[in-house]
Amino acid sequence: MCVPGDRPGRTTGGEALGSERRREREKEQRRSAILRAARKEFFEKGFRSVTVDTIARRAELSKGAIYLYFKSKEEIYAQILLRDIDKFHDRVETLLDTSKSASDNLRQYADVYAAFFLSDRELFRIFMNFMLQHNPVNFTPNINDHIVKSTNQTVIIIEQILQMGVNRGEFPPDLNIRVCRNALWGLLNGIIALHIFSGREETREERVRTQLREGLEVFIKGLRAV
Repeated sequence: MCVPGDRPGRTTGGEALGSERRREREKEQRRSAILRAARKEFFEKGFRSVTVDTIARRAELSKGAIYLYFKSKEEIYAQILLRDIDKFHDRVETLLDTSKSASDNLRQYADVYAAFFLSDRELFRIFMNFMLQHNPVNFTPNINDHIVKSTNQTVIIIEQILQMGVNRGEFPPDLNIRVCRNALWGLLNGIIALHIFSGREETREERVRTQLREGLEVFIKGLRAV
């Protein structure tokens, strides 16, 4: 039975909308599959050794199919990097616990930060190169700006924790929050960089976490003594 006003065999507005949504869902699934395959390639081989061809083979797609979704290897990696930064931001955004001290919040932040990069060393390598402005990936200015803005969102959490410590009298009222934020950021990245690509694999995580805990305690003690 046909709906009044419709001719047999014609697609209704609802059916067309449903078909469009299905196509969009399938496109997003294909895009996500490419990013998953590329992520494995980058993790196993490093950025420079990966090509669009190797990504296509891993994703079981043609090279042309990859280019339907991404313009280049650099764009693929940028999207992986942005997704991971956003994922990290979503994780740390909920960390601020006002029932705990600022020091405990900093410790929790450091734990989450270490776990994030220990799970993906290649991501840490590219992220550090980007932050040092070597930019070996040749990201476009727009992608650069997007990554910087996303990264700054995660750093703001440190500022919020430090400000909470100042407000509660845990840290001195004249604390330079921007300087302390940058110092902590450097401490975290420096310790991870020191150990994440060296030494025995079976002791790597323990070394990183131990050094972070000890370094952070020195940092916190210094904050209180300012």
